[in-house]
Formats: sequence, C-alpha cells, structure tokens
Amino acid sequence: MFSKLDKYWQHPALYWPLLILFAAATPFTFAPYYHFWLMPLIFGAFVRLIELRPRFAASSAYLFGLTAYTAQFYWIHTALHDVSGLPDLYAVPLTFLLPAYLALYPALCFWLWKKFILPRGIKIGLVLPILWTLTEFARERFLTGFGWGAIGYSQITPDSPLAGFAPLGGIHMVTLATAFLSVWLVLASDNTTRSGKRLLPIILIAALLAAGYTAQQTNFTRPDGSRSTVALLQGNIAQTIKWREDQVIPTIQKYYEQVGKTTADIVILPETAIPVMRQNLPENILAQFAEQAQNNGSALAVGISQYTSDGNGYENAVINLTGYQENNQDGIPYYAKNHLVPFGEYKPLLFLTTPLYKMMDMPLSDFRKGGGKQSALMMKNQKIAFNICYEDGFGDELIAAAKDATLLANASNMAWYGKSNAMYQHLQQSQARAMELGRYMVRATNTGATAIISPKGNIIAQAQPDTETVLEGHIKGYVGETPYMKTGSSWWLMGILALAALILFIVFPFRLKPRPLWR
Repeated sequence: MFSKLDKYWQHPALYWPLLILFAAATPFTFAPYYHFWLMPLIFGAFVRLIELRPRFAASSAYLFGLTAYTAQFYWIHTALHDVSGLPDLYAVPLTFLLPAYLALYPALCFWLWKKFILPRGIKIGLVLPILWTLTEFARERFLTGFGWGAIGYSQITPDSPLAGFAPLGGIHMVTLATAFLSVWLVLASDNTTRSGKRLLPIILIAALLAAGYTAQQTNFTRPDGSRSTVALLQGNIAQTIKWREDQVIPTIQKYYEQVGKTTADIVILPETAIPVMRQNLPENILAQFAEQAQNNGSALAVGISQYTSDGNGYENAVINLTGYQENNQDGIPYYAKNHLVPFGEYKPLLFLTTPLYKMMDMPLSDFRKGGGKQSALMMKNQKIAFNICYEDGFGDELIAAAKDATLLANASNMAWYGKSNAMYQHLQQSQARAMELGRYMVRATNTGATAIISPKGNIIAQAQPDTETVLEGHIKGYVGETPYMKTGSSWWLMGILALAALILFIVFPFRLKPRPLWR
C-alpha cells in the first residue's frame, strides 16, 4: 500500500504537506471523536514518510509533533486570551510554547532511532516502538510532566482491543501496543518485501489484537457487593465571573439548591465549587450544606480552596462534610491536590512569569501540594479515592490510593477552556484510569464533562456540557488489584524497554550489517 505511493510521497512538494496533514488529523483519533482505528494508520504513514527521507528524521518528527500538539491543544489560547485576558501579542506565542516543547520528544525519539544500525524489520518493527514509548514516558515525567496526546489514549475506548492492555501495564503499555500495530502495518503493507517476510508482521498484528481483546474480556477486579447512588453537580459557572465578589452568594445558593434536589447516597461538587477560602466562609454556610445533605440521606463532598494548617499557603481541596461538626473545623476530612499544574496552579521561573501574571486575571496561582500519601474518604458505604483536575492524567500516582478505595472520583473545573475539546480529552483520561485501576470513576465538573465511567471504561452516564444540571446514577464498589496496580508503577515496563533498547544498541551494530532501506 505505502510502497506504491513512495515515489510521490518522498518529493519535497508533497512530503512536508503530507507530514503536516497527518499530524493535523491526530485530534480526530481522541475524544470526542473516538476514531481509534485512525491512529495506527496516521502513525504508520508518519513512520513511512520518515523512512523515505531519513536524513530529515528528527526535523520531520519535530514538525509532526509541533503540528499535532498544536492541533490537539489549541484550547491553551482560550485559557490565556479569552478567559485570563492576556493580549494576543503574548497569548498566541505562548499557545505555541507548550507544543514546541512537547515536540522535542518525538524529535528525540527519531534522533536516537537513526543511531541504530539494524535490519529494517528490527529497526522499524521493534526499536522504534520501544523508543517512542520511552520518550512518551519521559514526556509524562519530566518537569512535572504532561502526558496528554500520548498515542495510547487514542485507544482508550471499549471499541478498541488495544484498550485491554491498560489494566496490564497502564497507558504506556497501550502506547507501546499502538506503536507496534502501526509499524507492523507498515511492514505488512510493503509489497516490495518478500511475502514470507510480510507474513510475520501479519501474525504479530493478529496476536497483538487477540491478546488485547482477551485482556479486555478479563475481570481483574470484582464488585464487593456494595451499591450506591451518586449525584454529580455541574454548576456551569463561567470562569470569567467565577471569582467575582458579586457572584459568590449566587454561586453558593446555586449549589445549595442542587444539593437539596437530590437524595443520592453520595453527592459531589466540582473543583473549587465554592469560590471562597474555607476558613473565610461564615461557619453556618458549611453547616447548612451538611444539614441539607444529611436531611436527604446523602454524604457530601465539596470542592473548595483552603489555607494550609500553618496559615502560610493554600490548597486545592475536596472536603468531606459527612458527619460535619461546627465546633471541629480543623477536623474536616479532606483530600488536597498534590500534582499541581505549572503556570496555572503554581508559578515556575518566577523571574520570567511574574510580569505575565500581572497582565492576567488568574487568581489562586500559587497552591501548595497536598502530599502523596492521602487516605481515601469514607462516604456512606464507599471508600473514595479523590483526584482533582488533571491529576487523573497520571495513573501511577493514583495506584496507592486506589488500592484502599472502592470508588474513584475526579473533581474538575474545565471552564478555563470554554467549549473546546479539552473537557473531552480529559474525560478520556478518566476512562483510562478506570480501566487501569478496575474501578468506577465518577467525575463532577463545573462545565463538563461530568460523567460516570465503568471499570471497563464505558461511559455509563454523561451530563450535557455547558449546562446547569445534576447527573445521577448508580455505581458498584470494587475491590482487588489489576496487574498494573500490583507492579506499584509502570517503571518496570520502562526498565524492560530501556534494557531491550540498550542491548540492541550495543550488540547488533557489531553483528549485523545495515541493509538498503527498500529491501
């Protein structure tokens, strides 16, 4: 298939536009489109293009990454300009800053890939997927990490058999499987290769899909017999008015009325639903929320910022008002966000960023970490492991709390990004965490995507975005551990991949001669 197009693709007039076109199409492989089948074709075509012009491997990969990440994360401009009020003179170049940084990882992958002197089948069919997965892993870790857009997330839908690898080795194993499928398609579709050699990648593709499907049908965790109704509140409060003083009382009143409308066992409000520091609230406000929920037979969790115990900082928290006592304000159980968003929740490189913050309307941009060892919150008959905002993009960090929990919950505020795809991309990451950890995931968000997700990643119920509503549904408590949870993290996978890459790099160049690219 690809080989028939090679003589056209490698011409500069077509090569570079095609590279940009394939990269620009990557958003359609993720939520809300879920065209999972498209990613192996795009990635395979991208690899084949680089094969045709290996001299430009690193620069081609950088252009691909820059285009893909800009297309996927265009909503950065919405947060900077539309919501925070930063002039376009600064907002436009800053929108490209993150994609420009993230594109360094694909470039690094192909720069390293060129160093290997190996037969094509090994170099493309084995080394490249390993290197790609390693660099994706590094992208999720370095400088606090940003794993959005990893090709594995394109497969996080119950329709893709590759999603079955999520509970086995986490999102990085799904990324590895996606990369393998892509490059094996390239090798299998090359009609200049002898049919005998094309048979192996076809067999490998069949085995990969079969393994993923089998894992997808396997239940690694189990219901503990408990059932609960949940109510997820969506206030739909625009970020431009969220922190205005004249909106505090209407916001509190809105959520109070929503709490009063539901008799669900567990009621969860979004991230910073109440736009006032907890300690600055009149004491009767929390008491009224707690009493309203108690009268309806509900356990209540509220997203709110609070001062740290020493009074010198503040945290992004979810507080548990179940059993609330006015005379014990300091004893309220809570979860405080630990993995903070750079530039949004804390200020890196103060000497560079401080002048920009003075031009933006971005309150509470210097949070403190809550700490890595926080217990699940007991609400009715469920032990809930909370995470806040983009914390659910880091599966390894949720394992410890999930082991001791029967339910996962995310509280978010995606109003920063307007009516963009950001909320849906975030939703897909929650689907990945539900698959990896084998538990229901419930999401309470300000504007969307509020949803209930099954342990298999199915969206059981979802609220209409950008509306004021209460999403109600049923969940089951789950116990047990997936293989991914039992490893403690995905570092074991990265260690194996790194060792394999090292052995190939050291051993093969001395034992094997390079072969022409077209054989």
